[in-house]
Amino acid sequence: MSKEITALEAKHEAHKIVFGPLYFQAVVAMKKLGILEMISRHRGGITVEEISKQTGVSLYGVKVLTEAAQIIDVIDEIGGGKFKITKTGFFLLKDEMTNVNLHFMKDVCYQGADYMTESIVNGKPEGLKVLGDWPTLYEGLATFPEPARTSWLNFDHYYSDGAFPNALEIVFRTQPRLLFDIGGNTGKWSMACCEYNPDVHVKILDLPGQLASARKNVEERGLSDRIGFHQIDLLDTTQAIPGGADVIWMSQFLDCFSEDEILAILENVRNASDEHTIIYIMEPFIDNQKYPAAAYSLVATSLYFTIMANGNSKMYTVDAMKVLIEKAGLEITEEFALIGDSYHTILACRKK
Repeated sequence: MSKEITALEAKHEAHKIVFGPLYFQAVVAMKKLGILEMISRHRGGITVEEISKQTGVSLYGVKVLTEAAQIIDVIDEIGGGKFKITKTGFFLLKDEMTNVNLHFMKDVCYQGADYMTESIVNGKPEGLKVLGDWPTLYEGLATFPEPARTSWLNFDHYYSDGAFPNALEIVFRTQPRLLFDIGGNTGKWSMACCEYNPDVHVKILDLPGQLASARKNVEERGLSDRIGFHQIDLLDTTQAIPGGADVIWMSQFLDCFSEDEILAILENVRNASDEHTIIYIMEPFIDNQKYPAAAYSLVATSLYFTIMANGNSKMYTVDAMKVLIEKAGLEITEEFALIGDSYHTILACRKK
């Protein structure tokens, strides 16, 4: 909820939005050119002349970038023409989460964001064309150009990996023997399951490109005898999920679809389940976060889905997901909110 501010303050906030893209790219340039790192190393401050000499960047370039960085509180002038890094600048330089997000925005989303209006109007990820010619991101992910592919995978894995230790404890309380990893992507969760429990077998269900990547990773880890693969397009309602799983796992998967598509997927999952199957849904829900920065980032991620992923999905609230689970003929048996230090909630479900 917005706070009451003066008209002058509101105008200032508006201009932060207007000129935001240029300030973003200024920070990117400072990182790439080594300027921010140089300032960080000089705790007593450093002048623009010294920065220019030590980095090889022209004095003009250093001046315009440091002026921009000072305005957005990335660096601060401490007197004598010297600059030092601020706490904000430190996070932009050193914090893993901040840098994962920065590279995701720069390498995956930035150019495509120019097609926001067309994406909204057409209900398609019109910005995806800057990376390749695919109907959705998921068909193209396996052949994404670099650095977009690495930045996308780093973004996806960063937010799921932190939840793995607690998620594994939750999932393996019942000692499942066969687990289906729906939307398993590179196979990271499946391999973590096999390393956590020596008796479990896993089947990854995904599109052919993702399965090819997962199969390569599984073979390299020597887990081919315990991890199998099932090719499926879950948007094709004629393709049924096979039965027999003790656990069906979906991590950061359902947010890749519209509400109607989620409902169809959950109905497919229900049909593949029996009374003993436990269905786990792990998602970072917008309205279930400890920190404002997390909710801020998740709402921005919805815009990424709009312009780059598929044009019709978003990050959801926990209540919106619960409604879809109920409609699909499933019931929530347990809820694990914000497990460990992660941003995720796990909903454990069963067939009604």
